[in-house]
Amino acid sequence: MSCDAAIIASGVSKAFPVYAKPHHRLLQMLVPGKPRRWYREFQALKDVSFQIPRGQTVGIVGRNGSGKSTLLQILCGTLTASAGDIVVRGRVAALLELGAGFSPEFTGRENVYLNATVLGLTRKQVDERFDAIAAFADIGDFIERPVKTYSSGMFVRLAFAVAIHVEPDILVVDEALAVGDEAFQRKCFARIEAIRDAGATVLFVSHSAGTVIELCDRALLLDAGELLADGPPKQVVGLYQKLLYAPAERVASLRSELQGKSAAAPEAPPRTSPPVSSAPASDGGPEPYFDESLRPSSTLAYEPRGAVIHDPHLQTAEGKRVNVLVAGRDYVYRYQVRFERAAAGVRCGMMMRTVTGIEVCGAVTATPEQALVAIDPGGQLDVSFRFRCQLAPGVYFLNAGVLAREAEGEAYLDRRIDVSMFRVLPQEGRLGTGLVDMDVQSGIEWARTEGVAT
Repeated sequence: MSCDAAIIASGVSKAFPVYAKPHHRLLQMLVPGKPRRWYREFQALKDVSFQIPRGQTVGIVGRNGSGKSTLLQILCGTLTASAGDIVVRGRVAALLELGAGFSPEFTGRENVYLNATVLGLTRKQVDERFDAIAAFADIGDFIERPVKTYSSGMFVRLAFAVAIHVEPDILVVDEALAVGDEAFQRKCFARIEAIRDAGATVLFVSHSAGTVIELCDRALLLDAGELLADGPPKQVVGLYQKLLYAPAERVASLRSELQGKSAAAPEAPPRTSPPVSSAPASDGGPEPYFDESLRPSSTLAYEPRGAVIHDPHLQTAEGKRVNVLVAGRDYVYRYQVRFERAAAGVRCGMMMRTVTGIEVCGAVTATPEQALVAIDPGGQLDVSFRFRCQLAPGVYFLNAGVLAREAEGEAYLDRRIDVSMFRVLPQEGRLGTGLVDMDVQSGIEWARTEGVAT
């Protein structure tokens, strides 16, 4: 048993009684066990064993009814295992089913105190953190209203805000973030990353394969209560999708195959192909525009060290400010940098990320050797990055940063994370799949073999 493990599960099983008729439950209570058992058992979990080291982010995937939520509830202590042992080391904060741990008649404020106390905080600690919790949830005056009046999104905002502010050693999230809007999802994923980077263990259940691959260090595949695979997220998600889309008559044999297969199989080397040219922007159709509601709530600003970034924004090639983009068009990402002190070896950069934090693309204005030699106090730079939008429909976030050469090496004079957000509109007739459209040219034609058309 590893002393560095945050969670150790050894042969964990969970069985639930299933009664054919309502009165059988009463008969079982009155005449337990003998001469007849009035129920059949449903095995939600069967002999599940694994260890999770401290600081690891683990995704749990599986089809509906595979036992994922049951496992998390046992880890959190809200269910007891029928057999086996489970050891959990540290304070656990969980975001399970919607509204769990909340009293519908209490106000949001009262539920913050109730839920945080259940998670192990004293009233004084809740007092100290309440303003931060309310600011993160960002539900305004609803914090003083009964939670039975909340939307599902408001439920999640408040529950997640409480969970992350108890400073957990183990954070458990069960698909709840799916109900939030994109800006709040990005805010949550950014905070999950910060909690993970601070050394906490994160367990994350999601049906989104991309999210598990992007966020997790490792993944577990559950099916019919059994642990079928444990390994790198990309390989485990591949096995999960193979099982998910298998014909019904193939599921049983495929499960047997997966039980004997390692999830850590090496990836095939990437195939190369000739470069293809970008398609020109199309005329007509929808036009890019500016949406006032697209404002990030996950913005993080570094402490300025002699320079300040101003007004990061997107605009069309003609100079119109926009944040709702049409794929295939050219755009410019702009910001200004004002210098409060002299700086040497200056260069600027940008980064584009998805809602879950995956880095889509980035660029800098120069290599270290080609950086601006010197800038005087009061100087200003107008920074621009021109690009063609080849992204899939969805919401994305932009970073901005300015670097300078100092005695100890390069350092950020200012950096803004998630400082701007934009949406790419759906594209009618889009044939490209995945995150980025590489303008792949496809083809299909009839082939003949021995006079037979195929």
